[in-house]
Amino acid sequence: MTSGPMRRAVAFGIATGLAFTGAASAGTYDITVDRVTIDTGDFTKTGIGYNGSAEPKVLRFKEGEDVVINVTNNLSESTSIHWHGIILPFEQDGVPGISFNGIAPGETFTYRIPIRQSGTYWFHSHTGLQEPDGAYGALILEPSAREPYRYDREYVVQLTDTHPHSGERVMRNLKQMPDYYNRKQRTLIDFFADAGENGVAETLADRAQWGEMRMMPTDIEDVQGVSPLINGRGASTPWTGRFDPGERIRLRFINSSAMTYFDIRIPGMDMTVVQADGNDVAPVKVEEFRIAVAETYDVIVRPREEGAFNIIAESMGRTTMARGVLASAAGLTPPAPPPLRADPLLTMADMALDPMMAGMHDGMEMPGETPAEMSDGGMAGMDHSAMGAMKDDELPPGAHRMPDGSIMGGPSDDPFYANGSGLTPTAAEGGKFLSYMDLKAQSPLFPDREATREIEIRLTGNMERYIWSINGVKYEDADPIVLQYGERVRFKFVNETMMAHPMHLHGMWSIVDTGSGVRDPIKHTISVAPGTIVYTETEVDAPGQWAFHCHLSYHMAGGMFRKVIVEGGPEAKPAPAPAALRG
Repeated sequence: MTSGPMRRAVAFGIATGLAFTGAASAGTYDITVDRVTIDTGDFTKTGIGYNGSAEPKVLRFKEGEDVVINVTNNLSESTSIHWHGIILPFEQDGVPGISFNGIAPGETFTYRIPIRQSGTYWFHSHTGLQEPDGAYGALILEPSAREPYRYDREYVVQLTDTHPHSGERVMRNLKQMPDYYNRKQRTLIDFFADAGENGVAETLADRAQWGEMRMMPTDIEDVQGVSPLINGRGASTPWTGRFDPGERIRLRFINSSAMTYFDIRIPGMDMTVVQADGNDVAPVKVEEFRIAVAETYDVIVRPREEGAFNIIAESMGRTTMARGVLASAAGLTPPAPPPLRADPLLTMADMALDPMMAGMHDGMEMPGETPAEMSDGGMAGMDHSAMGAMKDDELPPGAHRMPDGSIMGGPSDDPFYANGSGLTPTAAEGGKFLSYMDLKAQSPLFPDREATREIEIRLTGNMERYIWSINGVKYEDADPIVLQYGERVRFKFVNETMMAHPMHLHGMWSIVDTGSGVRDPIKHTISVAPGTIVYTETEVDAPGQWAFHCHLSYHMAGGMFRKVIVEGGPEAKPAPAPAALRG
């Protein structure tokens, strides 16, 4: 720090076409929250931005810095800023009703954040549905030590899915008609096509199953009709980053969308993943990766020749595409972007209800009979251990037996993707597609020790009423999850819905159980695909009150949210000290 606090407008770097290399100075920073006009190239709308601009901003700090940030609210409504993925005192976390009261109109709140990590993160409003309305930005924490990989230039690549409707209006429409934004409803023509391929009886049975569940196989994305942006630019006037042939370029991908998962690829170029959610991982070369809402991935690419390349971000539901450009000189135009790939459809296997799954759906109760069933999304009777009695050599292809005897995964041959073909990703042209199984921590933060207990988190919902919940209970009706400082908790996520859910625990890391022991990857957001079971572990080392929720904005608003209370602290119960934080 300087001897006296240095006060200045917050050191935002414009995301458009800049390479950042310098370290941020310690000091006091000022941010204003303002009404702005957002122009996507497809439409304009009134939204929310920072320091008077709709363009996403990049805020950079240095590991070891103690940051003071004054946030002044120029809106006519309350607001907040949450520092996503940052380990900090809970009073600085920025969640109204949990860590503080919010920032009232005309007021200034001062955040005091010790920067004790490095990597790629982001920040956004945690008030109402302001984040989908543009209240987000990038947060880059530069390391105090040398990083384990080389690069010559870097860019932030921040994705979002701007909708012409305000967040509040989108939520109202979804509550009134959950398929309001579904532009890919199945038609009579689809029925005849399926009947011609699979037979009338099988097609009728399939339609009946979906009808009984009151779901649709096209329900991969709740909200369609968005204008996807990269660094605030649409595909018609794409953001462009320059390179010199032979340079190693670090691309910091951030998905700050409200609802959209993106599949990322750069045709003609491999990507080497070096960081996930701000934490360094052993480098893994891929042709494509899926980035869930709220995740970050850092990749390094090395274009060896002059030219221009498309950065393609295709929505998981294949409804839209964002595009950026890497070019060796101004004015170079890459080839025309490829067309959207074939629409995926959910299957009974994606719901873990395929007949080959040994009757997992036997006894499943459908919604509509009792209030309890309605609140539980109709999945309360699903037997997720029905295959537990099967021998290992009898399991369906790709299924894995977990430590508790339950089965994870299915025909996708990857326990972190859906069991059937609907959401199982494959890279373009048959290349390598990144999985959580590929991620291994470069420098583990915590010792590998047994968890003290397990907590089951069932992801539940009722699409017909657009209610989302945990263990069948919405946030406003739920008791907090109480943890004890110093324990190691194992979370068992069971996704009983047809949607993928990116689950975000504030204030503490989530260690994804991939079977790599001490090198299991460490993340702040965990994507749980439909019909899958995912295990994570958390070292409970942050006293206070924290949020735990699905990061799909309208699922969080619909009730898939919990308060977590950590009791005790260093004075009462010392926790095992993690290794020095990196990433």
